[in-house]
Amino acid sequence: MDARNFTYMFYGFLAVWLVLCAYVVSLAARERKIRREIERLKMMVEEKSSTGAP
Repeated sequence: MDARNFTYMFYGFLAVWLVLCAYVVSLAARERKIRREIERLKMMVEEKSSTGAP
């Protein structure tokens, strides 16, 4: 195989790994945001139930 082919293959794999890493980071950020929202909602429910409001 020509050395040029290895260069193209390397850049192709690099691009795939960069896209994959960016996707995983975005999933982690979304998951963190959802966890914070769930905690906020739990606190709101607990606050409402502790005050005895209907």
